[in-house]
Amino acid sequence: MAHDHDHTGGHGHSHGVSANADTKWLAVALVINAGFMLVEVFAGALAHSLALLSDAAHMLTDAGAIGLALVAARLAQRRAKGAMTYGFKRAEILSAQVNGLTLLILACFIVYEGIVRLIHPPAVDAWPVLVLGLAGLLVNGAAAAALARANRQSLNVEGAFKHNLIDAFASLATAAAAAIVLLTGFDRADPIASLVIAIPMLRAGGQLVWASGRIFLEAAPEGLDPDAIGQEMAAIPHVREVHDLHVWEVTSGFPALSAHVLVGPEHDCHEARRQLERLLHDRFDIEHTTLQVEHEGGELLSIEASEQLTTRTTP
Repeated sequence: MAHDHDHTGGHGHSHGVSANADTKWLAVALVINAGFMLVEVFAGALAHSLALLSDAAHMLTDAGAIGLALVAARLAQRRAKGAMTYGFKRAEILSAQVNGLTLLILACFIVYEGIVRLIHPPAVDAWPVLVLGLAGLLVNGAAAAALARANRQSLNVEGAFKHNLIDAFASLATAAAAAIVLLTGFDRADPIASLVIAIPMLRAGGQLVWASGRIFLEAAPEGLDPDAIGQEMAAIPHVREVHDLHVWEVTSGFPALSAHVLVGPEHDCHEARRQLERLLHDRFDIEHTTLQVEHEGGELLSIEASEQLTTRTTP
């Protein structure tokens, strides 16, 4: 009877030059977002533009997302030791969950304010809104271009990238609303634009919360079917049974698998393990595996309780 375990790591999303490059481009995007967000808050308050303020709120969540992603990227580079057997690789998932919840809360607030302003529309100074909306389109495009250079396999980086694309759309909607106000005097165009901006915010926030929640609940990674994996493992010659199969994701882009495998009594356990590792790597792109491979029908050591019990008397 043999017990074989294989732990293989080495995932490019958290090591070496790739991780350093990620932090560099994340920092560039953070500076761009934070700087322009302050400009939008100041101008939105002066112009009484909810669309501009909602765009600034979205940029605030982007800046927060990128800031947390920077911290998570640094933490993920720490080596696993002590009680942290996976290191801090899940820090980015915690960050993604916080960012997703923040997006949802801000989007709900913008929807509420948008409805109130539809009923009682304030006067909007449209010129600064138009100028900053067009400027925001360029700024968010630059931030998205910076994040596109980072490794978007990371849930945080991909989330920040999508947020900046949404921000570009929000800036376009803000500029369009300002143009309508200038041309027609229809002040309700501004809160209508804010409601339009809230839609992709709700969608992006929901996606982040859902994706990070799946990882926290250790669900199988999207695109990997545990039943299909188990069937292909059991189809390897001399493999009699596969059970206690678990497939989960340590962090985004880092799938892991563990299983108990029984092989025929005449077959080499080590060779079966190697065949299974190759299958999991080549067919499913799973590198981190823990496989307990044993011979079918092996005798187990039985330990029975002694019939004689030692009693202790108290004098």
